[in-house]
Amino acid sequence: MTGWLPVAPCTPDGCARHTGAVRAPLPAALLLLSGCALVLLGVACVPLVRLLGAGPRRRLTRRWARAVPQAFGVRVRVRPPAPDRAPGGGELVVANHISWLDIPLVASVLPGRMVAKREIRCWPLLGSLAALGGTLFIDRDRLRALPAAVRTIATALRSGSRVVVFPEGSTWCGRGGGGAFRPAVFQAAIDARATVRPVRITYRTAAHSTAEHPTGSVAGAVAFVGADPLAVSLWRVVRAAGLTAHVDLLAPISADGEDGRRALARRARTAVLGPEEPRRTGLSGLSGRPGQTAVASDRANRPAESVHH
Repeated sequence: MTGWLPVAPCTPDGCARHTGAVRAPLPAALLLLSGCALVLLGVACVPLVRLLGAGPRRRLTRRWARAVPQAFGVRVRVRPPAPDRAPGGGELVVANHISWLDIPLVASVLPGRMVAKREIRCWPLLGSLAALGGTLFIDRDRLRALPAAVRTIATALRSGSRVVVFPEGSTWCGRGGGGAFRPAVFQAAIDARATVRPVRITYRTAAHSTAEHPTGSVAGAVAFVGADPLAVSLWRVVRAAGLTAHVDLLAPISADGEDGRRALARRARTAVLGPEEPRRTGLSGLSGRPGQTAVASDRANRPAESVHH
């Protein structure tokens, strides 16, 4: 990883803890098998689904994606109801990033072309099928490749596609303020005169509902952060009972009236997560930079456990 990429301070030991009800191993194992089977079925059907018309393909994708979290034992709540029609023009969907579950959740309400790092294109089977699904692969490791990535996304938006991206650039646990929205992808929306659609994703544990949080407390089990292995995360999710994913579709933002990509990124970030809190870098010579993120300080001063605990 290069130093300019965003880094979250979240860790599996500090953030990905479940404090609610727990499923017994056998029911959890059955959920794990059913969830994995549904994912593999969807992957295998991608070539056939591409033969369908745009409308049936979109509806089938949404139904499958909605079923994936449910197969892993996670309830899904969407507000307001997702639109049935495709956008009239290009639409950039931006959401906060907590878990691998975010991908099917967004696809269940606003299916579109996902933006992924180029390494996924080389993965056996999944890489080829992701390419068939219209995934936009970009080079995240080289800063000089960023303009090409912006042009790729802008071209897709100009063609009328819906493009889905997680602009934090890394997963955060869902506690605290979250990460900054990286502005580069918003330049693509400005260039293509596309609409930006913010989406807020939260996970709750119903067993810990309070007057302050009637929908439950933040569910740590779903957080897929740091060096957390995927197999460990999958098992933690199916063992945790009472998980609910909330997907809030927020008001669209026009890219035409914004004063540049940074202002557009800040407005979208505020809609999803609220205003970004200033971060103290802890390094001399950096704290005075406007807009300085936590990348440098996280790498230098990251504690053994998450900063949220």
